[in-house]
Amino acid sequence: MKRIAVYPGTFDPVTNGHLDLVDRGRHHFDRLILAILGNEEKAPMFSGEERLAFLRANTAGWDNVEVDRFDGCL
Repeated sequence: MKRIAVYPGTFDPVTNGHLDLVDRGRHHFDRLILAILGNEEKAPMFSGEERLAFLRANTAGWDNVEVDRFDGCL
């Protein structure tokens, strides 16, 4: 049985703390999905596309980490 985890958040801005949690979490799960929340009511500093690109670039070497966006409830 595969162990899959979802790490949801706005990631606005993405911090070293976020990346540290991802790095530690990827060792505990077969698949770790970073789910970027598209909540425009919060007046984000960076667009969803910018946050998506930044997280994908910073997790590119981690094969079991995926990054995607979602709207609404998780």
